[in-house]
Amino acid sequence: MASSEDALPTYGLYIDGGEVPSASGAHFPTDDPYTNQPWARIARGNADDVNRAVAAAQRAFESGPWPRMTATQRGQLLRKLGDLLALHAPRLGEIERRDNGKLAIEVTPQIRYLADYVHYYAGLADKVQSEVIPSDKQGVFAYTKHEAKGVVAIITPWNSPLALTTWKLAPALAAGCTVVVKPSEYTSASMVEFAKLFAEAGFPSGVVNVVTGFGQEVGEPLVTHPQVAHVGFTGGEGSGRKIYELAARDFKTVTLELGGKSPNIVFDDADLDQAVKGVIAGIFAASGQTCIAGSRLLVQAGIHDAFVQRLVEFMSTARMGDPALPDTQIAPIATRPQFEKILSYIEIAKGEGAHCALGGKPWLAPSGGLFVEPTIFTGVHNRMRIAQEEVFGPVLAVIPFVDVEDAIAIANDVPYGLAAGVWTRDLRRVMVMTDRLKAGTVWVNNYRSTSFTSPFGGYKRSGVGRESGTEAIREYLHTKCVWISSDLEVANPFGRR
Repeated sequence: MASSEDALPTYGLYIDGGEVPSASGAHFPTDDPYTNQPWARIARGNADDVNRAVAAAQRAFESGPWPRMTATQRGQLLRKLGDLLALHAPRLGEIERRDNGKLAIEVTPQIRYLADYVHYYAGLADKVQSEVIPSDKQGVFAYTKHEAKGVVAIITPWNSPLALTTWKLAPALAAGCTVVVKPSEYTSASMVEFAKLFAEAGFPSGVVNVVTGFGQEVGEPLVTHPQVAHVGFTGGEGSGRKIYELAARDFKTVTLELGGKSPNIVFDDADLDQAVKGVIAGIFAASGQTCIAGSRLLVQAGIHDAFVQRLVEFMSTARMGDPALPDTQIAPIATRPQFEKILSYIEIAKGEGAHCALGGKPWLAPSGGLFVEPTIFTGVHNRMRIAQEEVFGPVLAVIPFVDVEDAIAIANDVPYGLAAGVWTRDLRRVMVMTDRLKAGTVWVNNYRSTSFTSPFGGYKRSGVGRESGTEAIREYLHTKCVWISSDLEVANPFGRR
């Protein structure tokens, strides 16, 4: 007799231009965080599937129409892909919402915005400029050219699957690379559906491939595959460190976007109404499940109590519930392991002596979903684990500071450096803070703004390399220098020219 799981929608792998079963034929369930029940089945790939996908990507890179295309032609395909992405955004958003519990009012606009992201790299594809190098040598002409690295492995997390994949995939394709994507085992369905749009857009078979499955069975064989030239990864620090170590064995290049413990800093001259909204957007949007979460709130001592009171009053009315409904503000936690991790950090904070001013426990949803109440801790000092370690949930640690020097010292005193926010009307203070904060992105009087035009990445343990903007495409290119002699005779071969 067939099990109830057999009746669920089933997703295969996407290799060499079509959806195919895994080599083993095995599947695993993927859950809807709102109901805490399986809603689809995902193909369980393994090393054999990785080999198939990388072989397809290598063939596409070396032969067939893809390597013969001009950069302008690659850009034209990306333009078509962006148009299709905009058209299918509602459907892809619904799949992603089912997979990771993200609010519908966030996920569908986010995916629609990715069309602009793809269009940006469509335009950038034929605008990577080489240069003629002024030489100190007589009779030679030197110039640079940029060449695609080859097969790129893209490994992405569950919190924003399509967005964080597209951040890597669009510049890689614009550069002329081919790719194999390994999405999170918790959120694979939307990536398989997205992959089908590449054939519709006219991309040659093998340029984009997707192998779903688990880290040791798919991720590790993909990173260590000898034909993979570059690895792009977004995820936790532990996984990022392992990928970095594995890639280093063969001297592969990497881009790693890892964790954060970002400070959101409010000075006493700030517009406090706007700062409250910015702090809330920084930590409670997406239920805190974002690498750039402003999980440390630094508040100048003179306004600390009044500001915390405003926060607590605002968040006390936050609506938790069905992420498909437009008035829901707090979505479920995407996975059970993450749900349990967040609750464990709440207990750690209480054990360290922090005061729980709001929340601090799971919310018992009628649907059975995995919810954690928006939680605010006061009485936090920067040596507490709640202030040093990434929770990746709706948990805010509030730390008072005295002045600019104190704020900078506290803000920079963590292992991470992904982002920071500053709220003040003082222009001189803005300049000092933006100069001295050790973070890849600093927002002033706003938080969580990102764009395809702006480079994104971190300092310290927050990662390696940059995504977005013109800098991203260079992560997927080698620079070659060419020397052409105009001399009729070769100089003395035993002397250096």
